[in-house]
Amino acid sequence: MNNSQSAMDAQSTDGILVIDKPAGWTSHDVVARVRKLLKTRRVGHTGTLDPFATGVLIVCVNRATRLVQFLVGDDKEYLATVRLGFATDTGDLTGQPISPVSDARGITSEMVQDALAHFRGRIKQIPPMYSAKKVGGVKLYELARQGKEIERKPVEVEIKKLEVAESLDHVDRTEAPTKDFCLQVACSSGTYIRVLAEEIGARLGIGAHLVALRRMRIGCCDLACGVTLEQLAELVETGRIEQTMIPMVEAVNLDELEVDQDERRNLLHGRPVRRPGRWVSGALAKLCDHNRLLIAIAEYDAEGQIWRPRTVLSTQ
Repeated sequence: MNNSQSAMDAQSTDGILVIDKPAGWTSHDVVARVRKLLKTRRVGHTGTLDPFATGVLIVCVNRATRLVQFLVGDDKEYLATVRLGFATDTGDLTGQPISPVSDARGITSEMVQDALAHFRGRIKQIPPMYSAKKVGGVKLYELARQGKEIERKPVEVEIKKLEVAESLDHVDRTEAPTKDFCLQVACSSGTYIRVLAEEIGARLGIGAHLVALRRMRIGCCDLACGVTLEQLAELVETGRIEQTMIPMVEAVNLDELEVDQDERRNLLHGRPVRRPGRWVSGALAKLCDHNRLLIAIAEYDAEGQIWRPRTVLSTQ
């Protein structure tokens, strides 16, 4: 067996799973289940979903856990159902109402469309108290559960797409004073959809909160390549896990460069490879062999025209 074949076999159990997280499960619950199914401790995710939310949770397995740092900043897409009528202390359906119910039946699709226009592009959000963001080493939700609220600095995010998925007037035909509508959102990492829902409500002059959230995509990983935990269990049991495991080289959305055997050897020993080019210092790329086996994620030094390995994925 040659080195390339041996290395390829070694990486066959390393990769990315796109799990369609069910409602009621924490992201940690999903990781624990994948660990049990695959019989490995080396499992991690690239970004949490609230327990009530569903959809894409990227889970890295074995050596692919080293890629988490390169996946956490990817853009995301959601389907979010917003309820107009009252706000809650958590910004979603799990919280307690913090305002009386207002009659939202007079709010039309046109009014919502006008409000959405104010949130497209780069905006600033104040992280909610019920979030995993840390301030002074403490998660905000831990303080919130103690009844504490502290000052938070606004964070700039980008809303790349924000549209009503279906006409408000079409989907809401009830006599209830509240009104629901579904949003399609594409945004930068770090965007809080709960905060967006609250701010849209504020723009309309009414309380609002999330009643459903489904993540459709993170980076290049979407639900089309996802599996439920039940489907994953069946694939593992029948020895077909490779059908759903995304190779490491496919999961990272970076420029890809092919290296020869000498360059590969240098990378494996932590040494840079020289490759003049158009890149700027700090640029990242996937360095692969001729079989597209991912050897390393490297960072470019424009002054020396070299790629320095940041994370080495191959072992031979």
